[in-house]
Amino acid sequence: MSGSTIVSIRSLKRSFGDVRAVDGIDLDITEGEFLTLLGPSGSGKTTVLRMIAGFEKPDSGTITLAGKDVSQLPPYERDVNTVFQDYALFPHMDVLANIEYGLRVKGFAKQECRSRALTALKQIRLEGYENRKPAQLSGGQRQRVALARALVNQPAVLLLDEPLGALDLKLREQMQIELKALQREVGITFVFVTHDQEEALSMSDRIAVFNHGKIEQIGTPREIYENPKSEFVSEFVGQTNRIEYDGKKINIRPEFVTISRASSTGGRSVQGTLRDAIFVGASTRYLFDTSIGFPMISTQSNNQLKVGDVVTLSWQEEKEFLVQQ
Repeated sequence: MSGSTIVSIRSLKRSFGDVRAVDGIDLDITEGEFLTLLGPSGSGKTTVLRMIAGFEKPDSGTITLAGKDVSQLPPYERDVNTVFQDYALFPHMDVLANIEYGLRVKGFAKQECRSRALTALKQIRLEGYENRKPAQLSGGQRQRVALARALVNQPAVLLLDEPLGALDLKLREQMQIELKALQREVGITFVFVTHDQEEALSMSDRIAVFNHGKIEQIGTPREIYENPKSEFVSEFVGQTNRIEYDGKKINIRPEFVTISRASSTGGRSVQGTLRDAIFVGASTRYLFDTSIGFPMISTQSNNQLKVGDVVTLSWQEEKEFLVQQ
């Protein structure tokens, strides 16, 4: 992405006992972007977020924010705010008081607190909810209030630690759309932590894929999905078929594998026998045993196939990708 760097991380390390949680990462975050730190549990993504926030101190390495080294500064001296999965709203305060709280602690005048809080309330589309307590709100509404409480401080960077994890699937999908739209509207840099690869692909400008304390790959969602640079990335981000064909180890995404009842006419194709079919709504995931000895999956719009059917599986050579070991 174009634009100036707002956060720069160099040679960052953090260990807990004998466990190296973060193992010497370098990362630049661009002003105004939506960057997702993606990886399984224990990969180091949350530890990096907590070090940016100031809740953890690095063993070595540096974190600069807008050109200033903040590596050893406490959280309250950093121009960042964090939204957590549990939201941490004050149950005895109404919505407006929750949003105003951070500004009041910083000593802003009452009128300024109220003006900013009402603006934030409008941004999250909860006008009219000012006097409700958190217990009177839905999960999605509480999440919006937590966002407003962070945004009202106008931080340089907003850090989000799996904030959608407690929501049900339908609400989670809705909030993904709203969160990305809100980020575009306010223009603040978002650093978002998740282990959900679909969430990362749908929301991010860029994704940093973490594994064992290192960044395996960083790029746009399309780059990460269509051109993974390691075996881990290819398997963690989306499904893939890993096969050997013409003496080469290749990967091919299931949606690029077509199914035909006609015999092979050459090209990139193998014979497949349907082992199972999993209906997932708009499409079906077909699992085949193949003539080359490797199982393959094809995800297609619903096809009238029965277990045991023999078909031809084919794909275009340009849709293959080689994994860098």
